[in-house]
Amino acid sequence: MSPTLVNSSIGSKKMSLSRFFGMAAAMVTLSFALAGTSPAMAQGTKIGFVNTERLLRDSGPAKAAQTKIESEFRKRDDELQRLTNNLRNQAQKFEKDAPVLSDSDRNRRQRELGNLDADLQRKRREFQEDFNRRRNEEFASIVEKANAAIKRIAEADGYDIIIQDAVTVNPRVDITEKVIQALGK
Repeated sequence: MSPTLVNSSIGSKKMSLSRFFGMAAAMVTLSFALAGTSPAMAQGTKIGFVNTERLLRDSGPAKAAQTKIESEFRKRDDELQRLTNNLRNQAQKFEKDAPVLSDSDRNRRQRELGNLDADLQRKRREFQEDFNRRRNEEFASIVEKANAAIKRIAEADGYDIIIQDAVTVNPRVDITEKVIQALGK
């Protein structure tokens, strides 16, 4: 029997937790029914767990990808910080000058500040969207490599099922460290 990989949070389709747990319970019940056993009789089933969040945070490829992405976006982030400081300084100057400005100058400078703020907000939004898109691209390849490593470990160690992402897990079935080591090779 080949191992089964349950992947609830990564991949092309996302599902709600309640739907996932419902499907997981149905799969477990079905597997016991097909095997003619009850959960109590299925003690020979070897189950493993992989913490995907930890893989994408602690593995060597994930750390390298994060560093790479941060260096790619550092220049834009510095520019956003410069624009933020400029807007803050201009707003403070306006606050100080407002009492002595004519109505037309006050209105003009308020419009200028509003335009600067709108431009800054647009640039921040674009930055965040580009950053997230780039991060997802980098991490998609890590997820593919992790899934391949998980399958190799499952086959080599005789796991019947490997579960990714669960509410609670007994540490004795957690093979995350083994997968992190496999990704480092």
